[in-house]
Amino acid sequence: MNEAFPESYKLLREIDTLIKKTGIPPLYLELIKLRASQLNGCAYCLNIHSNDAIKYGEDPKRIYVLSAWREAKEWFTEEEQVILQLTEEITQIRNHGISDEVYNKSIELFGEQKTVYLITAAININSWNRLGVGLNMHPVNNKS
Repeated sequence: MNEAFPESYKLLREIDTLIKKTGIPPLYLELIKLRASQLNGCAYCLNIHSNDAIKYGEDPKRIYVLSAWREAKEWFTEEEQVILQLTEEITQIRNHGISDEVYNKSIELFGEQKTVYLITAAININSWNRLGVGLNMHPVNNKS
């Protein structure tokens, strides 16, 4: 394994720690991690963050419908919908970047500083996903 990997891993963890200290509710952060991981096809991260979300009190039913959140809008608050849209636009940034509508709505709901942290959270999980998928990491099935 590349010697730089442990150091880069440490830096990504430090960003996670910083984001956790911002006052953004843990469930919001888990929604970011779950949605980005779905879009990136990172089963390793999906497994970790589904379990973490449930530990934080998330209803598993919301996790089941997360990939179709637009069709289940009544299941997600306005703030959560903005977070999910922001996460999707960061994750699929090649399509068009962050739209003015989503960015402005995020500023309105969360303020400029927390919006930056939400964007940073989405960027960071995308980095973790790329490590997970790139290194061919898979979740362990404990039911075997």
